Amino acid sequence: MYIPESRIHGLLSYEVLIPAIRRALIDYSAGRMVQPLRSVLRVHDEDGKPAGWFAVMPAVAGPFMAVKTVTFYPGNATLTGPEALATHLAMIELLDRATGRPLAVMDGRLITEMRTAAVSAVAAQALAPAGAKTLGILGSGVQARAHIEALRMVLPAFGEPGGVRIWSRDRGRAAALAVEMNAEAVAIEEAAACDVVVTVTSATEPVLEGRWLKPESLVIGVGAVGPQLRELDDEVMRGWLIAESRQGAENESGDVLLSGAKVYAEIGEILAGSAALPPPGRRVFKSLGMAIEDLTGAVAVWQAMNS
Repeated sequence: MYIPESRIHGLLSYEVLIPAIRRALIDYSAGRMVQPLRSVLRVHDEDGKPAGWFAVMPAVAGPFMAVKTVTFYPGNATLTGPEALATHLAMIELLDRATGRPLAVMDGRLITEMRTAAVSAVAAQALAPAGAKTLGILGSGVQARAHIEALRMVLPAFGEPGGVRIWSRDRGRAAALAVEMNAEAVAIEEAAACDVVVTVTSATEPVLEGRWLKPESLVIGVGAVGPQLRELDDEVMRGWLIAESRQGAENESGDVLLSGAKVYAEIGEILAGSAALPPPGRRVFKSLGMAIEDLTGAVAVWQAMNS
């Protein structure tokens, strides 16, 4: 059975996905599932020029197994008209754990988009400073929109006038997204001075500087997946570092590796109470995306179809 994105739109919601992702993160940190690091192949075109990357992400949890194949081709952003394509494309196969029987193959683009934002929503709910009222978004693409939607669900104050402030290198896109989401397009320093700051850029070098941040704030770093890529400068990374996955952060995050930052705890450990919430001050949550999250999203779609 193939489930296209058009069908997934009506089956997957943040109301279901956010609490499911919270349980999955706790299970991951407690060792109740199997998930190796993703396997990533850097792809060159036939002339030998870098084109993108191709990754394989398997996981086993509960009564299900899943594997996602995902590609990232930044050049797709220049395609228009009938040839238009997202930069990230993915497929997820869901299988029965007991028998290995394939249950469904589904488009993974929207699941990836929503589960990424759901992870950030879980982290924000747990780690944001008390009384957080403002959300700064650095970026203006698909993940920027998804994060505004998801974080407003767990921190409703972000839905108030002036609650969301957006910066992007592309001022036109930032302005358009601000109108769409009832937000404000601002300078990067103003976005960075919010209570919660989310970086969802395609940057390869730091764009967020720690000197712009409030003394007590939460930074959620979502872009820059790769050991040589960064969005956050060394000053940002001096805050309390909470990882989605300690193993992932120490192998796949340039923000962590190149700054020398040390992981205080995994978010699943904090949610379960096996690690204490870090004291007030700057907190940094590094998100890289995990196969268990794709499995969780795929299971939510499958269960909605069969309910």
